[in-house]
Amino acid sequence: MSSLIRFVAQGSVAVLFLALSTAAFADSSHDRTHFGHDIIVGPNEQVADVTCFGCSVTVRGHVSSDVTTFGGSIILEDKADVAGDATSFGGNIHLDDGVRVGGDITLFGGRLRREPSASVGGDVTAFTGGFWMLLIFGLPLLMLGAFIALIVWLVRLLTRHSMPVAA
Repeated sequence: MSSLIRFVAQGSVAVLFLALSTAAFADSSHDRTHFGHDIIVGPNEQVADVTCFGCSVTVRGHVSSDVTTFGGSIILEDKADVAGDATSFGGNIHLDDGVRVGGDITLFGGRLRREPSASVGGDVTAFTGGFWMLLIFGLPLLMLGAFIALIVWLVRLLTRHSMPVAA
């Protein structure tokens, strides 16, 4: 019985070693995702997807897919090339001279600054200004507050009528 346990243990170690060694030789991901720290893609760099939460993205090199920010800006400068879409939610987008965006540009709640020689292959959709952020975040919070007020009112109404009257 101990030889069977030893065989299973050695086999498990061998499988684990093979799994870890193939992961070590695999090509590392070229995606960049950060939370709260700005991302800079240098002039000689090439990355796939760039996603930033609460920070900004500056691209001077090549992005083979999309650039997305939530609460930060996208700055494309120095002949930057984005093959996919550029989307900013709650930040600005700046397209410098000579940059190229192969897909769409979508902007919610910020400002779009586009130089005349900047190239965009898709559609440009810009919901500029703070009104859209107020609408997107404020309206659901207002509805939630109204729903909670309704529940509190109903509970108070039901508990007031169910109490016995003192004689």
